[in-house]
Amino acid sequence: MVDQLPPESVDKALGKLEGWNLSPDTKSIHKELKFKDFNHAWGFMNRVALLAEKMDHHPEWFNVYNRVEITLTTHDADGISERDIKMATAIDVITCNDTSK
Repeated sequence: MVDQLPPESVDKALGKLEGWNLSPDTKSIHKELKFKDFNHAWGFMNRVALLAEKMDHHPEWFNVYNRVEITLTTHDADGISERDIKMATAIDVITCNDTSK
């Protein structure tokens, strides 16, 4: 079983992440991204999908045209775990390296 992070650890991590917000129920973190067009949004999603498979930790997400909304939570922990923070950090790296945005 994966351990849920204490609230102070989540707050500290969110302070280091770009654009991630805590959900109202405090069980997930969320980020919304906007890209140049659908092709760029889909390319970003492909990169994240490959990362998710490698990390064995998959996001909940939603895509419409150039917008991608990502929610991260660890169901086994019934909330936010270190796995979510690592995934969010890796997604931020992909976003920073994404010249299409």
